[in-house]
Amino acid sequence: MKPFSLAIVGLPYPNKRGVDRRFEAQMCVPGEAVELRPEPNNRHDRWAVAAFSSRGVQFGYVSAEKAQWIGGMIREGRELTVLFQGLHQNTAWVRVAFDGEIPDLPVQRPAPPPPDESGFYADPIYEDE
Repeated sequence: MKPFSLAIVGLPYPNKRGVDRRFEAQMCVPGEAVELRPEPNNRHDRWAVAAFSSRGVQFGYVSAEKAQWIGGMIREGRELTVLFQGLHQNTAWVRVAFDGEIPDLPVQRPAPPPPDESGFYADPIYEDE
């Protein structure tokens, strides 16, 4: 199976104790190891799979659309290699590979420049034909 990206949600919610989830996600760097742990006793969703940073701090959950499938893979004993990929608004992204493969991280796009709030808009430059 080819490596793929997986959404980690729930960053705005606090952990029961300790570091805030969003803060922990912001501390993660691309390529950092992530651990996925099924939570069969979770009172909201028995298929929930929590995501933990390399520091052992939870920063979210696998999205509900993929949690049952990923949790099943973990319970079957499939070896997962999970790396932090990036953060975008309220979603963290991890890269997952199976059976000893190392997931490749996509090339990060540079952040767009901040909007120009000066009110100046340059005239477009057109190439001569």
